[in-house]
Amino acid sequence: MATNITNGVGHICPGPMKATSNGAFQGDDPLHFALPLAILQICLVLVVTRLLAFLMKPLRQPRVIAEIIGGILLGPSALGRNQMYISKIFPPKSLTVLETLANLGLLFFLFLAGLELDPKSIRRTGKKALMIAMAGISFPFALGIGSSFVLRQTISKDVNSAAFLVFMGVALSITAFPVLARILAELKLLTTDIGRMAMSAAAVNDVAAWILLALAVALSGTGQSPLISLWVFLSGCIFVICCILIVPPIFKWMALRCHEGEPVDEVYICATLAAVLAAGFVTDTIGIHAMFGAFVIGILVPKDGPLAGALVEKVEDLVSGLFLPLYFVSSGLKTNIATIRGLQSWGLFVLVTVTACFGKIVGTVLVSLFCKVPFREAVTLGFLMNTKGLVELIVLNIGKDRNVLNDQTFSIMVLMAVFTTFITTPVVIAVYKPAKRAILANYKYRTVERENPDTQLRILACFHSTRNIASLLNLLEASRGTEKREKLSVYALHLMELSERSSAILMVHKARRNGLPFWHKGHRSDSSNIVVAFETYGQLGRVSIKPMTSISSMSDMHEDVCSTAESKRAAIIILPFHKHQRLDGSLEVTRSDFRWVNKRVLEHATCSVGIFVDRGLGGNSHVAASNVSCFVTVLFFGGQDDREALAYGSRMADHPGISLMVIRFLVEPNIAGHNTIVNVESGSSTTNSSSLDNDVLTNFKKTKANNNTIKYEEKPVENSEQVISTIREIGNCNLFLVGRSPVGEIALALNKRSDCPELGPVGSLLTSPDFSTAASVLVVQQYNGQVPLDLDSISGQDLTDGE
Repeated sequence: MATNITNGVGHICPGPMKATSNGAFQGDDPLHFALPLAILQICLVLVVTRLLAFLMKPLRQPRVIAEIIGGILLGPSALGRNQMYISKIFPPKSLTVLETLANLGLLFFLFLAGLELDPKSIRRTGKKALMIAMAGISFPFALGIGSSFVLRQTISKDVNSAAFLVFMGVALSITAFPVLARILAELKLLTTDIGRMAMSAAAVNDVAAWILLALAVALSGTGQSPLISLWVFLSGCIFVICCILIVPPIFKWMALRCHEGEPVDEVYICATLAAVLAAGFVTDTIGIHAMFGAFVIGILVPKDGPLAGALVEKVEDLVSGLFLPLYFVSSGLKTNIATIRGLQSWGLFVLVTVTACFGKIVGTVLVSLFCKVPFREAVTLGFLMNTKGLVELIVLNIGKDRNVLNDQTFSIMVLMAVFTTFITTPVVIAVYKPAKRAILANYKYRTVERENPDTQLRILACFHSTRNIASLLNLLEASRGTEKREKLSVYALHLMELSERSSAILMVHKARRNGLPFWHKGHRSDSSNIVVAFETYGQLGRVSIKPMTSISSMSDMHEDVCSTAESKRAAIIILPFHKHQRLDGSLEVTRSDFRWVNKRVLEHATCSVGIFVDRGLGGNSHVAASNVSCFVTVLFFGGQDDREALAYGSRMADHPGISLMVIRFLVEPNIAGHNTIVNVESGSSTTNSSSLDNDVLTNFKKTKANNNTIKYEEKPVENSEQVISTIREIGNCNLFLVGRSPVGEIALALNKRSDCPELGPVGSLLTSPDFSTAASVLVVQQYNGQVPLDLDSISGQDLTDGE
C-alpha cells in the first residue's frame, strides 16, 4: 500500500489521486492529480533519457545504458535526494499509476521481444553456438549461486534461500539479446562469423534465461507450502503447451488473410493485442509475471507475411518511445546507490561484478577454444556474451518486488549490469581489431575508362527501397554491352538503416535468413516479384547479379558502401539520388540523410561513383533485352569525369537497343582568350586535360566509326545560355550521361549556386526545377587514384551476401 511520508504527526494516509484536475485557475494543483502528474513524469523521463543517449552516442553505447542511468539519476541516488523534488514529481501515491503504465509498456515490449526471436532459427543453431550458449549460462549460473552464499551471510540474511539462489544465478547468466544485436551492428560485426555465432548463442541464452526466470518467480511465492511453487511452475508449463497447440493455427489463419501490399485488417491487430493482454492476465493469475504470457504470444506469431510487420509498426514506437522508459525510471526509483556504503558493500559489488564477468567470459572463451575458435575471437565472444540490459533489469525488479532482493543487493546488481554492458563496446573495439584493409593486388579496374574496354565491368548498384528497382535494372541492362565483352558483374546492395527500434533486429534476422535484401522470400508478393526480377535478370547468361544487404546506421552507411566496393573490386558505384520524381514531374526529397550518404561515398570511394537521378528510365517495369530502345546523350565539356561518362556511354552504345549521341562543347575561338582568366589555378593541368580529351575523342571516333547508332557533334558556344539552349533542343532523350566536375570556361560558367553540388554544374542544371526534361541523369565521378586514408581502419562490414 502506498503511504504518504510527511513530517507531521497523526496524518492519515491520503486516498487515491483523482484522474484529472479542474485546472490551476480553479485553485487545483495539477501535481495532485494522476493524469497531469503522469504526463509530467513521462516528459521528464523522455527528456533525461534522450539527452543522455545523445551524450553517450560518441562513446558508442546502446541506448539502454542511457535509459538505466537516466532512471538512476531521477531516483533517490541523485535528484531524489531533494525531498521537495521527490514529493512533488514522484510522490509515493503516484507510483501505482507509474508502475502500471511501466508494466503495461513492458508487457507489449516483451511481446515485441518475442517477435524478434524466431524459433526456427533457434532450432537451426549449430553445435558450436549451442555449446557456447550452454557454457555462457552454466558457468555464470554456478558462480552466481556461489556468490549468493556470500551475500546471504552478509547483506541478504532474511530472504527466501531457494529463490535467492536461482535469482542470483539467472541475473549473472543473462545475455541481453537486443542490446547485443545493437552493439554488433554499431561495430559492424552483425553478419560476420563472430556476429552470427554471438547472436545464435544469445538467442538460445535468452530462451533458457526466461525458463530459469519462470522457475525463480515460481520459487519466490509467499505461500507457506513448497507445493505451491511446484503448482505455479507446472501451471506455467501447461499454459505454454496449450499456447503452442492452440495459438499458431489461429495466427496462421489470420496471416493467410493478410495480403502483401494491402493494409492489415484492424480486426487482426486488435485480436492479437487482446490475446497478448489475455495471456498476460493468465500468467499473472498463475503467479508468474504477466510479461511471460506476452513473450510466449510474441514467439508464436508467424514471422513471415505482413502481420508481424504490421504489429511491429502499430505497437513499437508508442511502447519503446513512451512507455518503456517509465520502466527504467520505476527501476531507478528503487535503486539507491547510497545504500552501497562501507568497505564491505563495495567489496561485495566488486565480487559480484568480477564473478559475473569471470563466469561469462571465461566459460565462453574455454568452450570457444575447445570448438577451435581463434583466441582473439573467443575473447571477443566472451565480452559480447557478457552484455546485460533490459532483461537483467526485469529479473532484478521482479526479485525486488517479491522481497527476494533487498535495497542494497538490488543496487549492487543494477550497477553490475550497467558496468558490464558499458565495458563491452570499448573492450571489443580494443580486442577485436580486424586486419587493416590491404590494397588488393588484383584490383586493377577502379574506373569504367580503361585500355581494354572488353574486360569485365563490375558495378555496385545501391538502392534504399523498391521504388526505382525497374529503372535500376534497365540501367544495368543498358550497361551490359555486347557478347564479345566479358560478362557484366553486378552487386545489388540494399541499404537498410539500423535504428534503435526492435524491428531493426527482426529485419536483420530476415535479411540473414533469406540472403537477399527482401523479407518475404517464398511467398507470392510484391517483394518476391522483385526478387524474381533480379533472379530472372541474372539468368540471362551475360550478367552475373548478386543481391546483398547492408544494415547500418545512416552515420556510417557510406563505410559499408565503400568497403563493399573495395572487397568486390567494383569499377563504379551507382547510388540513387536523394530525390524522387513526383507525378507532376518535379523532384521531391525522399530523405535528406540519403544525400549525406552520397556525399560521403563521393569523398571516400576507391573507385568511380555515379549518382542516378531516376525519372522513370524505361518506364515502370523492367524492359527485356530484345525490347530495349533507349536514346543516351553524353554531354562532353572536358576533364576526367567527362571522359568517364564517355567511356560509360561508349559501353552502352554496344547494346543493340541503345542509340548514343555525344555532344562536345567547344569555346568559340574569338572569345576563348577573354575567358582564360577563370582558369587561373590550373594553367598546365587544363592544357594536359585538353590533350587527353582530344586523344580520347579521336580514339572514340575511330573505334565507333562503323556504328550507325552513334552520333558525334561538336558545338561551338560563346556562353552558358547557348549550352542550355543546345541541351534543350535534344529531343526524345532517355538518359543524360554527364561528368560531375567538367573542365573548361563554359562548364565553369554553368557552375552557378546549386542546391546539389554533389551533382556538379551540369547535373544540377539537368535536375533544376527551371529545366524541363523527362530524361534520367547519371552523374559520374572518375576515381582519381588516391586511396582515402580514413577508410583503412574500417572494422569489418555489416553485410549479408546473397551469393
